[in-house]
Amino acid sequence: MGAIVGKRLGVLQLAVLIAGVWAGSACAQDAILSQQDDQQPKASPWSLFGDVLLRYDHTKDIPRPFESNIERVAGRGRFGVLFDPIPSLELGAAIKLAAANNDNSEDRSYNENERSNDIALDQFFARWKLNDSTSFLLGKSVFPFELSPMVWDSDLRPIGVSLDTSIAVNASDRLQFTAGYFAGDMPYGDDSRIVAAQAAYRWHEGQPVNGAVIVSYLGFSDLEQLTLQGLSRSNRRIGNQLVDDFHLLDTQFVFRMRPWDLPLEARVDLLRNLAADSARDGARGSIVLGDRRVPHGWEFGFSAQRIQREAAMAAFNSDDWWFHSFARGVMPWIGYGFNATWSARLAEFHERRDGVSDYTDRVLLDLNAQW
Repeated sequence: MGAIVGKRLGVLQLAVLIAGVWAGSACAQDAILSQQDDQQPKASPWSLFGDVLLRYDHTKDIPRPFESNIERVAGRGRFGVLFDPIPSLELGAAIKLAAANNDNSEDRSYNENERSNDIALDQFFARWKLNDSTSFLLGKSVFPFELSPMVWDSDLRPIGVSLDTSIAVNASDRLQFTAGYFAGDMPYGDDSRIVAAQAAYRWHEGQPVNGAVIVSYLGFSDLEQLTLQGLSRSNRRIGNQLVDDFHLLDTQFVFRMRPWDLPLEARVDLLRNLAADSARDGARGSIVLGDRRVPHGWEFGFSAQRIQREAAMAAFNSDDWWFHSFARGVMPWIGYGFNATWSARLAEFHERRDGVSDYTDRVLLDLNAQW
């Protein structure tokens, strides 16, 4: 076991080293370009992007007869390149390196959405900008919808096609519409398909006080293989068949302002599974003061959520929470930004599964880099 852990941590150290070299080279390139501002050099069509996550995870009082407490150390690095051959076309690709001190065979019992130890394609996409307000996206990429962790895990990279367009209402308001069709691309031969559409009214964008109302629909199908592999988690099943289909209607209300010259965001998210007759509702509220992505910036946050058993498709929502549905809980956190690249977050999850009196507690300590 020691040799296996050492090997995985070696991969993790390599990822961190690559991240440091990558970020350093990007900074060096920026410095060179700043020295040549007077010469107005032609912008390169190539650019780099990526992120690194180093995580300590301690979870206790899990309501199951085996391994009620776990302790994990894990890391992930994603390294990508963008190429803009012409102003209206963007091509992107990225790889993912992941390592942890647990075997991949344990991922499903740890409610993980991705393999803990992996070298894989993270993104491979083309984005065509039809005009200033409309774009077409094809390939494996970040899910192009604004959703809360109750509905979607932002680490997932489905494969699909989508169209995004905006209509200006006035000088500071706009309507945004996004629609697409995707393959879920989960581990273990997943065949799932997702139809998604979103409409958002964005009010006073760019102003100190602003907000949005965002209505989304997600329809999941072809979930048999995913369920067979145990990824549907707490959703109701008879054998390996899901009891209900999942056609989700999600409504978010967002309000932002800047008290004390700090960003403040409050968000309420209401969820219903239109295909279920019972146990079909979810609700989440969150408030965040500050921003850890800003150098030397503090961030303080709190969220609370209640997800009934059939409200969310439990294979696809956030795996930071131990329970993906059939539960309720709260999450306070604090974060700090060291510089424009590195930040840290300490989060505590206090959750209770329905039908169980004791709470499950989870602590996640994350060190992040993003460029």
